[in-house]
Amino acid sequence: MLDQWITAVKNELGIDLAVDTKTLLDLARDAAHGVARPAAPLTTFLVGYAAAHAAATGADPAQAVAEASRKAADLALRWAAEGGRRRHRRERLGMTPTNSAEQALDEALALVSRTPEGGGAGGHRAVSWPRARDVAAHAGAGVRARTHDVPLADALGEVLTASLDALTDLPSFDTSAMDGWAVAGPGPWHVRAGGGVLAGSGRPEPLADGEAVRIATGARIPADTTAVIRSEHCDEAGGQLFAGRPVVTGQDIRPRGQECRSGDLLLPAGSLVTPAVLGLAAAAGYDELTTRPRPRVEILVLGDELLTEGRPHDGLIRDALSPMLEPWLTRLGAEVTGTRTLGDDPDGAAALLEAVTTSTADLVVTTGGTASGPVDHVHPVLEKAGARLLVDGVAVRPGHPMLLARIGDRTDGRHVVGLPGNPLAAVSGLLTLAEPLLRALAGRRPRPRYTAPVRGDVPGHPDDTRLVPVRLDDEHAVPLRYHGPAMLRGVAAADALAVVPPKGARSGQELEVLDLPWASGGCFT
Repeated sequence: MLDQWITAVKNELGIDLAVDTKTLLDLARDAAHGVARPAAPLTTFLVGYAAAHAAATGADPAQAVAEASRKAADLALRWAAEGGRRRHRRERLGMTPTNSAEQALDEALALVSRTPEGGGAGGHRAVSWPRARDVAAHAGAGVRARTHDVPLADALGEVLTASLDALTDLPSFDTSAMDGWAVAGPGPWHVRAGGGVLAGSGRPEPLADGEAVRIATGARIPADTTAVIRSEHCDEAGGQLFAGRPVVTGQDIRPRGQECRSGDLLLPAGSLVTPAVLGLAAAAGYDELTTRPRPRVEILVLGDELLTEGRPHDGLIRDALSPMLEPWLTRLGAEVTGTRTLGDDPDGAAALLEAVTTSTADLVVTTGGTASGPVDHVHPVLEKAGARLLVDGVAVRPGHPMLLARIGDRTDGRHVVGLPGNPLAAVSGLLTLAEPLLRALAGRRPRPRYTAPVRGDVPGHPDDTRLVPVRLDDEHAVPLRYHGPAMLRGVAAADALAVVPPKGARSGQELEVLDLPWASGGCFT
């Protein structure tokens, strides 16, 4: 049976290469620890075959591996759809999981199936990418809002839960808009002896008719002033001031209440506190603001193969997610309370259950373990925790095994976002589920949507949305290389991700663009 399956794989990949089963499996193991680190045994198998093909034909190994990985997922999805659940697949293919290779195929099909078994409460099917984002935003919007009063400096990036009303007139007295001269009546004017009027000084003496006094920007206007003449528009000679152009009554004077009157609405509740808002609040007399706190997030990185320092070796890889997720989530407006690494063993599963049931965070973000492999504990743990799966798989590449769950009731419960373990797939999960959820939890408006024409044709998945790293120039979104699920090289050089519809996009087609936090400015932190 395994030989028949190998033949089907050869036909799928379009490769005519004779290789015995043992060699192929050895190559698959090498590929899993060297050329690539796929998410499923089926992908591992295909990647090994692609590596053998590349070695025999001189093709570029990276390109062959990437193409094989993509086709592996497509092939498994199609076979899963044709065969139904795992039991029916085995019956259809005449298989029983009697050896490791066939068991690997069974696990791989379960991993990429659109109706995975063990998917937790509810048995949700994979939803479309736009629907997943809507579900995440709706889930966050249903949580009861918390409020607190914080000093101005601590309110940056939070959202007002009470309107910002003027506590005083702005300006609170008539002020000079320019450096120059305050004058009374028609000119020429007699220059008052002594110093001028400075900003921050006490109430100045009124001006007599025909009198002028030097004044600084922001200084209080003397009573009976007709106008302020800018320094560059007049000349002083022999104790008199002469205007170089006509003087209009009230020119360059900011009258009291010009910007607002006491009690005026300056900003409504729901406004994001930006640096400009802090300045306005301070000008209006505020020392504290009433805001919605940042959502608290705890990060749980799952895996036994992760190194925290040094180079990858002996089947171990560097943990690329911990250094990336905390600052990314912070830029999305979250307060990250901690990051922990948990193993794939039963102790790790027990620790995961304790974490998701006892965490004080509003959102727990996990990485890895969202599929249906032998050490993928997230679904069973969520089932034990009594979680409700809101999203269980998304029709998007990379990142389709992502999930969103809620523990507790809708208004006071805690959410869990399960990200795939591959780095770019995790990024996809951040933008698909975590960002809209966090924006809603923080009381922020949805991300503004915009499009850009793409430069060059972009291949698509037959059925799913693709998120592709792009660089934005003056006119186009330019797709970047190195966009495999396990790769970060492309997104590290990107300004945004382009949303590619199923079946791809033609050059010049308008695609929705998702700005990355560092390119768009993200949330103020």
